[in-house]
Amino acid sequence: MEAAMALNISICASLVGLAGYAIYTAFGPPAKELNDPFEDHED
Repeated sequence: MEAAMALNISICASLVGLAGYAIYTAFGPPAKELNDPFEDHED
């Protein structure tokens, strides 16, 4: 495998992992700890 192909695969894998972690944080169990700043400061 060429070095450029290995670098490309590793960059793509890290982007997929980061997107998966973001989705897990936004919609998974850690989302219960998030608060909405618009609900905190209603007029």
